[in-house]
Amino acid sequence: MTDTLLLGQTLCFSGDPFQAPWQEVTTHRRDGAVLLRGGQIAEVGARAALCQAHPGAKIVDYGADLIVPGFVDAHVHYPQTAIIASWGKRLIDWLNSYTFPEEMRLADPDYAAKIAGRYLDIALSHGTTTMASYCTSAPASVTAYFEAAQARGMRVVGGKTCMDRNAPDGLIDTAQSAYDDSKDLIDTWHGRGRLSYAITPRFSPTSTPEQLAALGGLWQERPDCLMQTHLSEQTEEIAWVRSLFPEARDYLETYAQFGLLGARGLYGHAIHLEPREIDQLADVGASVVHCPTSNTFIGSGLFDLMGLAQAGVSMGLATDIGGGSNFSMLRTMAAAYEVAQLRGQALHPAQLMWLASEGSAKALHLSGTIGHLGAGAEADLCILNLSSTTAIAQRYEHANDFWESLFPTVMMGDDRAIRQVWVAGVPV
Repeated sequence: MTDTLLLGQTLCFSGDPFQAPWQEVTTHRRDGAVLLRGGQIAEVGARAALCQAHPGAKIVDYGADLIVPGFVDAHVHYPQTAIIASWGKRLIDWLNSYTFPEEMRLADPDYAAKIAGRYLDIALSHGTTTMASYCTSAPASVTAYFEAAQARGMRVVGGKTCMDRNAPDGLIDTAQSAYDDSKDLIDTWHGRGRLSYAITPRFSPTSTPEQLAALGGLWQERPDCLMQTHLSEQTEEIAWVRSLFPEARDYLETYAQFGLLGARGLYGHAIHLEPREIDQLADVGASVVHCPTSNTFIGSGLFDLMGLAQAGVSMGLATDIGGGSNFSMLRTMAAAYEVAQLRGQALHPAQLMWLASEGSAKALHLSGTIGHLGAGAEADLCILNLSSTTAIAQRYEHANDFWESLFPTVMMGDDRAIRQVWVAGVPV
């Protein structure tokens, strides 16, 4: 097998820039190189040294382009691909008007396969190589998603969305069928190639206590799976949860009391958290997922990224398609920057890039496997053109250092900035 040597600028992280000064945990090389072997990264280093050490390697020279890990999107709804950017008022109205009718269509295996393939191809075109997706309550939607990812060689996470109340009849399951369907899908797909399963109650308002208990029991049986759900996205939603679970002290307890709080838990949005909830999330090592374009598009609120980081809560970054208004993790990073500014926090580009790769990979318990530019990681890569448009190029030309040359692409870049994507060591 011939080695492949990619030449270009490289950006590597040795730690979390939210927990240590970014200068101490980042390494940028203008003359960088990445050696690929058998679908993995074998070595990252200086161009001259790696070229000399591996004279037989196939050279792919990206010049001044930046080689980074493929982006990792920690919270998406692939079934909502076709309804992205739909006008709406608030979360519940938006779900009833657009989401639920569209999700019912994915009970058709052919339509589900069409949407799954479309979503994954769009995501790849934006440099995203891994995502954690909610499917619908129809098992066929999960099969379509995993089959489409498998055909593209991608590492993905997904799960059947479980709902046994407060949703249309065409999407409702039961506590028993949610358990049975999820268990069957885990047995079929989890750990198969690059596929992982996430047990997926949509959120407390659409699951009875009986269903939440059944899914908590399943997670106890299969603790190697992730568990993904929503938490404290909008104030009306929190009030609804209080009315449905009057005995719970807060929203998070509606999961905790049924065994749905743990280190492998992913809690999307998490905007309006109580101090007790923050402490619990940090104590168990659970992850919250920041969905900035969705939070602003649906008017949910301003995520307290720096406050949660200081509290020691693990965090990922996500587009939240289709409540999120863009498939691009670059646009998502820009939105995260703007939301933080509204809270009086100026995020460094190193922190934004870390969130979209290493941070989301950590949330998915895939640290060192994806989202990482280092030896032993899987060779899912994104090559960024830092001069992709006239507006970006003119700012790039006047940059005083690397970070000034990168930041315009973070703030203004889109799919035009994606020079090339590699999946498992193969160019897409």
